[in-house]
Amino acid sequence: MQTRRIGDVQVGAIGLGGMPMSIEGRPDEQRSIATVHAALEEGVTLIDTADAYHRDAAEVGHNESLIARAVAGYGGDTSDVLIATKGGHLRPGDGSWTLNGSPDYLKQACDASLKRLGVEAIGLYQFHRPDPKVPYAESVGAIRDLLDAGKIRFAGISNADPEQIRLAREILDGRLVSVQNQFSPSFRSSEPELELCAELGITFLPWSPLGGILRAGELGSRFAVFADVAREHGVSPQQVCLAWMLAKSPVVIPIPGSSRPETIRDSAAAVDLKLSAEELARLDAA
Repeated sequence: MQTRRIGDVQVGAIGLGGMPMSIEGRPDEQRSIATVHAALEEGVTLIDTADAYHRDAAEVGHNESLIARAVAGYGGDTSDVLIATKGGHLRPGDGSWTLNGSPDYLKQACDASLKRLGVEAIGLYQFHRPDPKVPYAESVGAIRDLLDAGKIRFAGISNADPEQIRLAREILDGRLVSVQNQFSPSFRSSEPELELCAELGITFLPWSPLGGILRAGELGSRFAVFADVAREHGVSPQQVCLAWMLAKSPVVIPIPGSSRPETIRDSAAAVDLKLSAEELARLDAA
């Protein structure tokens, strides 16, 4: 697979989002592990998870543990796999999401993620979502402390606006390597963040790039131009969507969520799809 840079390493230009394997409606573990293995076979080397990707209150970190088992059980070389996780977002177990951006909590959450992933240092640790009850600088300061302590290899932020990106970059002394924001054909309000990341050389990781767990399969019916371009190339609308994102900037690495081997294989093939300037303009205008 073609690669792109994150920090000072190269990873596959398409990543894998682990969330669908652990929340409501998740498949059995065997299929999830087969999905991770399929991704690795296709050259996917960035796998994104979070401690909040779980269903029940008593299984915090379900997806982290699952990803760790799947990677450890893969028969091939996994030395170049970068596992990214996040802290600061919580699921009490009733279907809701809550926030805790306090420095003490983030450091405790990182320690717990380290144990679940079974590593000495987390590849990429991201502050999951701003907590309005905690000054942003304090939350990011905790990520800086984890980086300085060697508990994380790279530092990132998620769900951030341009002002927060600049502030995080300053607090981290220029060591902010990634921003993970929602971005898809139906959610384009993160264009300013994408453009800022391109300007600063920070990797931009679109989450839910195909429209989310419940809507990804409907992408072609919701956005006819993606289906039209897909027919012209003999590929899926989802492939067209990911190729469109890759063409926006070399800093973009989409992380489509998947829980089936066939869908991550289809997504990975997007790196080989070349779209013309005219097609990209049509997709941008959709």
